[in-house]
Amino acid sequence: MSAAREEILDGVRRALVDVRSAERPEDVVVPRAYLDHEPGDTVGRFVERVADYGSLVRLVSEGEIASAVADLARDFGVETFAVPAGLPAGWAPNTVATITDVELSPRELDRIGAAMTGCALGIAETGTIVLDGGRTQGRRALTLVPDVHVCVIEEEQIVDGVPAAFRRLAPALRAGRPLTFVSGPSATSDIELARVEGVHGPRRFGLVLVRH
Repeated sequence: MSAAREEILDGVRRALVDVRSAERPEDVVVPRAYLDHEPGDTVGRFVERVADYGSLVRLVSEGEIASAVADLARDFGVETFAVPAGLPAGWAPNTVATITDVELSPRELDRIGAAMTGCALGIAETGTIVLDGGRTQGRRALTLVPDVHVCVIEEEQIVDGVPAAFRRLAPALRAGRPLTFVSGPSATSDIELARVEGVHGPRRFGLVLVRH
């Protein structure tokens, strides 16, 4: 072991001396004095911020979901969607083919090129949707490999801020399910500040928001 590594580890051991006999982490009360409020028009702010990312947004009633998905499919040039096994039957339009994701390979998902799912919730403050692997969402690969992602969310699923989101996500976290936070189409400017889309996920994102 190198001298530098040993020096670092010794420092960590010294820093932990006074906590090794403390309560177990689950017994420690952690103060969370976060900004946590529910200002008016949470849904409106969510829509505005999702659109700011360059996403296409459709506001519909429950009976208009399939029609809105069909509109987005035309906008994106999509002929086929890969979908999770738990996708509600009424969400898929008759004009677009669907292939249920039963362990489709990354190559097959890339060839299909588009996915349609639900989500766990939306965060108005950041214009983010969160996926937790629930029955209407499927596995992570389904929403990360295709170039297009169309997501259906109901207004009751939208919370104001991140603290409220994590309270709702607590059961998924305890169950060990993976969480994916999506704020619009995938994009990065890491290399020479040149924007590149589609590196970490879908290059195009559409949202169907169901209002009751």
